[in-house]
Amino acid sequence: MIDSSKKPELLLPAGSLERLKTAFLYGADAVYAGMPAVSLRNKTSFTTDEMKAGIDYAHRLGKKVYLTVNLFTHDSDIPKLDAFINHLSDLKPDGVIVADPGVFELFKQRLPDLPRHISTQANVCSSLTVGFWQKQGASLCVLGREVSLPELTEIRRKCPDIRLEMFIHGALCISYSGRCLLSNFMTGRSANKGNCAHTCRWRYRVYANRPEHPQKDINYYLEEENRPGQFFPIDEDEHGTYVMNSRDLCLLPRLNDILPIGIDSFKIEGRNKSEYYTAVTARAYRRAIDDWFKSPESWQPDSYMAELMTLQSRGYTVGFLDGNAGPEAQSYDVSGSFGNWHYAGVVRGQKTNRLIVEVKDKIETGMVLEALSPYQFEPIRLPIQALYDVHTGLTVDSISAGRIGQMIEIEVKNDILSLLPNLSVLRLKCLNSPE
Repeated sequence: MIDSSKKPELLLPAGSLERLKTAFLYGADAVYAGMPAVSLRNKTSFTTDEMKAGIDYAHRLGKKVYLTVNLFTHDSDIPKLDAFINHLSDLKPDGVIVADPGVFELFKQRLPDLPRHISTQANVCSSLTVGFWQKQGASLCVLGREVSLPELTEIRRKCPDIRLEMFIHGALCISYSGRCLLSNFMTGRSANKGNCAHTCRWRYRVYANRPEHPQKDINYYLEEENRPGQFFPIDEDEHGTYVMNSRDLCLLPRLNDILPIGIDSFKIEGRNKSEYYTAVTARAYRRAIDDWFKSPESWQPDSYMAELMTLQSRGYTVGFLDGNAGPEAQSYDVSGSFGNWHYAGVVRGQKTNRLIVEVKDKIETGMVLEALSPYQFEPIRLPIQALYDVHTGLTVDSISAGRIGQMIEIEVKNDILSLLPNLSVLRLKCLNSPE
C-alpha cells in the first residue's frame, strides 16, 4: 500500500463564505480565496469579516486558507495593498499567493513569517524558475498549466525541497496561464483584474475582406454576432480560423500518472463557480485520490469521471500534459457548455422525515432529484412525492427559484437525514437528457 502521508493537498476555490464551507464539507484540505481589491477575481463576495469567519472556520476543522494577492500592481494599487497587509495579522491566513515580484518583496519585508506562494500568473514552468523563487524565500510555486508530465517529473526531481502545486481541473485561458488582453481590447473588461468577458468563447463570423471593400487584397476579419458592423482583423492559414474556445482542463483520468511524481498540492480552478461545482469537483477528486492511495494497481477513473460529467463544461482536455495541446483541446463546433444536470437546491435544515431545501431550480412533484452526500460516493435518489411550503406547511405542486432564499420541505426517509447535513447539494437531470 502506498504511504497515505504523501497525499497531495486538495485545494478548492472559494468565491464566498458558503463555497468555502461547501468545499470543506466535501473533502477539500484547503481553499484559496481573495478580497476583490487585491486579487484577480474582483467578483468574489468576501468582506473582511466574512474572510475572518472563513479562516477561523477552516482552522477549527484543521484546514487551511490561502489568500490570493495576485494582482499586477500599478502605483494606484499600493495604498490599498498597504491597507490590506495591515489587516492580515487579524485574519491569520495560512499563506498568500502572489504574482508580482514587488508584492512578493513587500510581504517578505512586512510579514516575513507568512508563507508566500508564487501564483500561476508568474509563469513558473522550469526548475530554474522554481529555484529562483525558492532562493527569494517562496514556500510554494504554482506551476504553469503549460508544464508537461515529463517536465513535472524533472522539476520535482531537481527541486525536492520546495512545495509544488499544479492545476488539475477548471477553465483554460486561450492566452498564457491567464494573461490575456482580448477581453480588455474588445469590451474594456480586463481579465487581469478579474473581470473577463470570456471574449474568446463568443460566436463569430469570418469575412474575406470587409463587406464594403470586397475587391481589395484578401484580408480576414471577425464579426461578433452581438456587434454587427464591428470588424476585427485576423490571420487565417490553410487550416481555417478556429475561434478560441478551449475545452476545460480535467486531469482526473491521468491521476495514476501524476500522483507518483509527488506534487504537493492539486488545485481546482473556479472561484466564480457555484456551490454545486465546488461540491462535485471536491468529492470526485477527494474520492479518486483516496482510492488511488488505497489500491493504485486497480485504480480506474470511470466512476469519478461520471461525476465530473454532471457539471456544465465545454468538454474536457488534458491540456499540455502530453506536450503541446493539439486540436482536441479546442471546441470548434459550439461555444456553449455541455452537461446533463442542473443545480437544484441546497440543504438548509432538517425535520422528522423532511429536508428543508433552498431552491436553485424549478422542482415539481413527480421529479427525481439526486442528493450528494459528503459521507458516501453513490448519489442518493430522492423521488419527489410531495412538496411543502416552509412557511404555511401546505403542499404545493411545484416551486421555482424566483427569489433568493426560496425554501421548500421535501419528504425523505429518516435514515437519509444523517447522510445529508446542511450545505449538501441536490441536482436535477435536464428534461431532454438521456437516461
